[in-house]
Amino acid sequence: MPEVTMYCTSTCPYCIRAEKLLKSKGVEITKISVEDNKPKLKEMLKRSGRNTVPQIFIGDYHVGGFDDLSELDVMDELDELLK
Repeated sequence: MPEVTMYCTSTCPYCIRAEKLLKSKGVEITKISVEDNKPKLKEMLKRSGRNTVPQIFIGDYHVGGFDDLSELDVMDELDELLK
C-alpha cells in the first residue's frame, strides 16, 4: 500500500471526514499539521498548488481535497489507488 499523506488542521471538518474515509479503508495516514507551521504550509502550497486543507497525496499522486477523495471513492477508483 502506498504512503498516504494528508496536510491538515485539527479543526477542519473536511480533514476529519477525509481521515474517517481513509481509515474506513484500513489506511494509515501521515498527517502533517499546517496550523501555526509556516514551513509546512509553504511545503503544502509548493507540492499541491492549493492553499486549502486537506491536501491528500497517495504516494506521489495528488488527490486534492476531501471532495476529490470522495469522488474517487464513489467512482470506485480510490481502492485501486490504495493498492
